[in-house]
Amino acid sequence: MLLLPTAKGIHSNQPTAAGHTVVSLDFHFQEQPSSTDSDTIYYASYRKLSWSDFAGTPPSSGPSAAVSYTSFSYEGSSRVYKDTLHISLLLQVFFIKSASWVKPGNNTTYGLAHEQIHFDITRLVVERFKQRLKQTALNRDDYDSVIQFQYLEAFREMNRLQYAFDRDTHSGMNAAAQASWHDKVTIALKNNGNLPEELGNDINTFPSGPR
Repeated sequence: MLLLPTAKGIHSNQPTAAGHTVVSLDFHFQEQPSSTDSDTIYYASYRKLSWSDFAGTPPSSGPSAAVSYTSFSYEGSSRVYKDTLHISLLLQVFFIKSASWVKPGNNTTYGLAHEQIHFDITRLVVERFKQRLKQTALNRDDYDSVIQFQYLEAFREMNRLQYAFDRDTHSGMNAAAQASWHDKVTIALKNNGNLPEELGNDINTFPSGPR
C-alpha cells in the first residue's frame, strides 16, 4: 500500500540563539497503547500480528487476499540547555486495524507471515531513517527542514521496498522469494538497518534464525 507522510514536525520549547550547536539527538519509540481496544498497534519485536488485528472490511473485488496498513511518523521537540540544543524524536511505527483486512478463506499462517514482513519492512525503514539522521550534520538554523527531508526520503524508500517485496514474491505466491525477503529484513534489523548487500555479504552467509 502506498501512503502519504504524516510527520508532525518539531516544536521548540525555547527559541534557539545564534551560536548554539546541535550536539544531542535522542530517539525514542512509541510504546504500545495501554488499551487493547486501540485501533493502532505500535511495532514491537515481541508483538507479532495476528489475523484478529485485521478488522477492516475487504473489498468485494480486487486481486489482493489481504492488506496491511502500516506506516510511520515522528514527533519532535527541542530545547536549549546552556550552550547545547537538544533534539528529541519520538518515532512511531504503526499498523491500523480498521484499515487492514483479509478476505475470507485467506487467513493462513503463510499469508500472515507475508503481512508481518510488510510491517517489519516499515520498521526497517525507520531504523534506516534513524541511522541517517545520526550521521547527518545538523545546525540550529535548518535542523527541522533537514529532518523533514530525511523523513520524506525514508517514506519514499518504504514505498519502494514494499512494492519490491510484493513484486519479487508475486504478492506471496513465491514462497522461496518470501523466505529470502524474510532473511534479508531480519539481517538488516539486526545490523542497524543495513541490508545484506550493503554489508558486503551474500545473504546465504548469514544464519537466517527462527521463522
